[in-house]
Amino acid sequence: MKTVIDYWNGHRVKLTWKPNFQLEKLCIVTSVHAICIQDNKVLLTKIKDRGFNYPGGHVEIGESAEEAMHREAYEEAYVKGIITYLGAIEVNHEENQLFVPGGKYPMIGYQSFYRMDVKACYPFLRENEGIARIWVEPSEIPYIIDDHELAPIILNGAIQFGSSKQQ
Repeated sequence: MKTVIDYWNGHRVKLTWKPNFQLEKLCIVTSVHAICIQDNKVLLTKIKDRGFNYPGGHVEIGESAEEAMHREAYEEAYVKGIITYLGAIEVNHEENQLFVPGGKYPMIGYQSFYRMDVKACYPFLRENEGIARIWVEPSEIPYIIDDHELAPIILNGAIQFGSSKQQ
């Protein structure tokens, strides 16, 4: 477990990576994200106005986090595969003086992270929000994604999980 303070659009947010954290029914999952891997390369998608990142997005009403992850991976990157839950980032706004109670996000929410072993990669049709996809060496990701300091920990966990599965 590791905690960092990050600033999202001027908002002070406490982020805590919780590997293998078991989400309870009372936990609010605000988004899902997949580190998609095929042939030892990681898939990144470029979303209009957001740059490159892992496929992911919000959970829709009536949808499980796993269903959302499969949907988002296909909508943003046109891939399907087998997902394995890695853990969650707890997003805590208790120290955020700009937090709006009753707004879009809860005081404490969770971003679920998965490893997806890609089994099918379909033509990239750009029908949804994704405008590009690239496959990169894991070591190149810090040069492409400008993210908080938990990102490399999560990426390493996804890669190590795959390595331990092959042994």
